[in-house]
Amino acid sequence: MTGIDGAHAVVTGGGRGIGAAIASALSRAGARLTLMGRDEATLAAQAARLPGDADVAVLDVADEQAVHDAFDRANARFGAIHVLVNNAGRAGAAAFQDITLDDWTRTLAVNLTGAFLCSRRVLPAMLEAGRGRIINVASTAGLKGVPRIAAYSASKHGLIGLTRSLAVEVARSGITVNAVCPGYTETDMSELAVTTIMASGRSREQAEAALARSNAIGRLVQPAEVAAAVVWLCSDQAATITGQAIVLGGEV
Repeated sequence: MTGIDGAHAVVTGGGRGIGAAIASALSRAGARLTLMGRDEATLAAQAARLPGDADVAVLDVADEQAVHDAFDRANARFGAIHVLVNNAGRAGAAAFQDITLDDWTRTLAVNLTGAFLCSRRVLPAMLEAGRGRIINVASTAGLKGVPRIAAYSASKHGLIGLTRSLAVEVARSGITVNAVCPGYTETDMSELAVTTIMASGRSREQAEAALARSNAIGRLVQPAEVAAAVVWLCSDQAATITGQAIVLGGEV
């Protein structure tokens, strides 16, 4: 890849949290952005905040036809896609025996099948161009077992496996495929974790402190820190980095 400036980048789940931070960082680096997600108003508000060219496309990443249509729109607006960030995600907390089949299926559909469908959609053009970056936003929960989030953890383990397998498959084609694996990050999802901890009888302060301690750095990861790692993986300096699951927040 010849740099981020002028590249067309797609960020799924790009309207808020980590996805919004990634979109902002890529836009500041000169990329043209297509933000994808389920909430058009949220996506449009984030697109309006970006310093560079941006468009939005509404989709459910687990719906094959919706993915096809959204990427057609993106291609028509800004041309071939050089960077794909699979950030759209779904989380939930429950004891294993309380996870319903619907919850299990939907979590894997969004977190894993969505990344598969979006990656498959951009790969032919990347192969033809001989360049590209695919970055999957996974989690430290994809590298270790975590109680009460079995479906989420399983989906992120699968996403890392997908990352590593695809990376090897396209390694000689000028395309890199990597995963970033943040520990607990200051987003809406961390609020869900706080609520879950509080259900065990601890105060909010105790719950927030427990989350911070779970990261080796002793604090929550910031979305901008995840975004900085993604921008680096898109750069020329990271051209030899592929098939990696990069932990943010400390060792697992």
